[in-house]
Amino acid sequence: MADNNVPDNEQHETFRENLSTAEGSGKRKWVFAKKPKGKFARYRDIVSAILLVLLFVFPFIRINGNPLFLFDILNRQFYIFGAYFSPSDFYLFAIGLVTTIVFITVFTVIYGRIFCGWICPQTIFMENVFRKIEYLVEGDRNKQIRLDKQGWDSEKVRKRLLKWTLFAVVSFVISNLLFSYVLGTDELKKLILEGPSESPTIFIVLLIFSALFYFVFAWFREQVCTFVCPYGRLQGVLIDKDTVNIAYDFVRGEGTAGRAKWRKNEDRNAVGKGDCIDCDQCVAVCPTGIDIRNGSQLECVNCTACIDACDEVMIKVGLPAGLIRYASENMLEKRTKFKFTPRVIAYTVVLFVLISVCTSLLFIRSNVETKFLKIVGTQFTLENDLVVDEYQYIFINKTTEKKKLNVRVLHPESAEIFLIGHGTEFTIDSKQTLKGTATVKIPQSDLKKTKEEITIGIFDDKGQKVDEYKTNFIGPSKVRF
Repeated sequence: MADNNVPDNEQHETFRENLSTAEGSGKRKWVFAKKPKGKFARYRDIVSAILLVLLFVFPFIRINGNPLFLFDILNRQFYIFGAYFSPSDFYLFAIGLVTTIVFITVFTVIYGRIFCGWICPQTIFMENVFRKIEYLVEGDRNKQIRLDKQGWDSEKVRKRLLKWTLFAVVSFVISNLLFSYVLGTDELKKLILEGPSESPTIFIVLLIFSALFYFVFAWFREQVCTFVCPYGRLQGVLIDKDTVNIAYDFVRGEGTAGRAKWRKNEDRNAVGKGDCIDCDQCVAVCPTGIDIRNGSQLECVNCTACIDACDEVMIKVGLPAGLIRYASENMLEKRTKFKFTPRVIAYTVVLFVLISVCTSLLFIRSNVETKFLKIVGTQFTLENDLVVDEYQYIFINKTTEKKKLNVRVLHPESAEIFLIGHGTEFTIDSKQTLKGTATVKIPQSDLKKTKEEITIGIFDDKGQKVDEYKTNFIGPSKVRF
């Protein structure tokens, strides 16, 4: 609502100096968001339901006996889409993280914070789990405000205890679910059956995580997006006048005389009034308590609630819907259509390059990783006409199957290799690392330089090459022929 004591040229700027969730004194201003309803609310419910179902189902899906997703940090075992990844594959995670950041950046440049409103776990849990419990127990916005103001009578105690209990139970269940992505469903089931006394440390960590989860969604709530999440601040750097956000059409909404309350049978165009009837429904449904009519703001998570609320009012008063909609600043001011800018094209090209690199690295990734490292401090020895070097070898089996392998030198062909304790053939268990010492022998006549590059190949029991490794062979400084 407009404040008649504040000049028109100042009242629309006061929001920049105050948080929507705090009083002028700094005291927390609780947000009682009206239950959204409309087209976008239904779409978001569907998307959230699908994502929540997938979140709950994924831990129980297995591919060839392997979990679909598992991030066992303690044992350094990772499964993504059923494929096993060891710590040596960390570079793939690093590239994947960079790709994800660029992906979000591209979408932010083009579509603003669409990720926050539709996909972000914080938004999904808050609006489609905990907020719905709140509506179920305490009712819609007006009932929540009335309950908050009334004394601690039997009704308030009963509803608050029920809500807080449900919040705590849901927090504990979700924490167990998230733990299954780290421990695995089998291990989690074992811990549940054995009870807390058998694994007190894990149980305490679970309780701490559940308490943190409860704190975030029962009290901290929208302040996570405002104070903690860096994405809101990143948005201020990335968006420009061509970025599509949820925006208020100020050209249509303000007209020439500004927005004003609705009057029946009034010709608003004749008096220059905009289509906005100043009903404040867009503010009432906002989960972060902002007024979208003030323009792009840090607190806005692009949840679309204000679009549904405004469209409902516009239809009721006989005005066109879309006063609040997805649009860029240029689209509103200049009445233009969305177009790709050079910056958007550049970000998109970088994104496709990174996706291509990630995909290619996944396809060329070897199931067995091999390393032959020259043992520090050792020198070559001579055995008749052979020059002998010692190496430390490391074999990592990145599959969930036992492998029977053999090793030989591919270049030069006259070289021989011997794994101490194994010979040239060995067996390595699934997800295991095998270490040891190997010797490589090369005839002096085949050494052309003091430092010669050699290639060692690893083959399976069917003769298929699974990996190769290039290293240096150090021989005599003077070679006689």
